[in-house]
Amino acid sequence: MRRLPNPRLTGLGGGLFCAAVMIVLGFLVRLLFGASETVYGVLFLPVSALTALWVRRGDLLTAPVVVPIAFAAGLLTAADGGEGVGGWLMGLVTALATQAGWLYGGTIVAAVITLGRGLRAAHHRRRRNP
Repeated sequence: MRRLPNPRLTGLGGGLFCAAVMIVLGFLVRLLFGASETVYGVLFLPVSALTALWVRRGDLLTAPVVVPIAFAAGLLTAADGGEGVGGWLMGLVTALATQAGWLYGGTIVAAVITLGRGLRAAHHRRRRNP
């Protein structure tokens, strides 16, 4: 059976991975679903989980920090705005306000996975060095 990929990203790499995926997903959601922010939010949850799982142990604390930044970066492409810069910014701010539940949910997913990985690593260290 083939194993799933298990990359180990640095903190910066995890942030770039998450932001790049969310920007691409934002474009795809806008193209395929007409800027459905709910679809974008649902897709954010597994990206948050993968980021928290793939960041290396030394950079665990960066995962819950970079996922909300990536959410906002991708929302730049997914948000439905009006004409001009003012309309676009108003659409972005409105999308951030109305989709805060997905933002918090993805951040919590990343934080819980990070906490679990950190506790597991501490347990293994304590077991090795009594």
